[in-house]
Amino acid sequence: MAKLYFKYGVMGSSKSAQALITKFNYEERGMSVWLIKPGIDTRDGADIIRSRIGLENRADVINPRDSIREAYARAGKRDVIIADESQFFTPAQVDELRALVDEENLPVLCFGLRTDFLTHFFPGSARLMELADSITEIKTICSCGSKATVNARLDGEGHIVTSGGQVLLGGNDTYVGLCHKCWKQRIREQEGLSLQG
Repeated sequence: MAKLYFKYGVMGSSKSAQALITKFNYEERGMSVWLIKPGIDTRDGADIIRSRIGLENRADVINPRDSIREAYARAGKRDVIIADESQFFTPAQVDELRALVDEENLPVLCFGLRTDFLTHFFPGSARLMELADSITEIKTICSCGSKATVNARLDGEGHIVTSGGQVLLGGNDTYVGLCHKCWKQRIREQEGLSLQG
């Protein structure tokens, strides 16, 4: 029985690397993989999934107005779907992934962020949390050693950003995984410095 999987973690937790390793594992066993990513994620190139450790692969791009079911029909039957940066899919696209699991008995493995830099759900992630058969956290640690749970956004000077749009593409120079305590503490320290300055 196929399942819809959501594997989430903060920035720097090896989500993309795990997606690409999973693809390799399926292909090593002679299975065909449909590797996809949302069109909004152009950080490493429109159709490239790249991990921080150097793994990369081409993927089919799904834009916000695209039907995943129609794109799957064009791509041809596969044994599994692996999706990176799944937080950027629309809720309707997540519903389509769920339908492919149910109707085609096709496993779908989604990798992505659960929440944004203000700890709010991305719409795609919220829908995955509602529909997934299996939800797994990919863990990493904060600089203090605690589990990182917050995708802290940084400005050009390394200060924590607490306002702005939900989506800002970036890597290690723009985001850091922190535990909630360290995130709040750094915000308080910055507010104290701005009051003194």
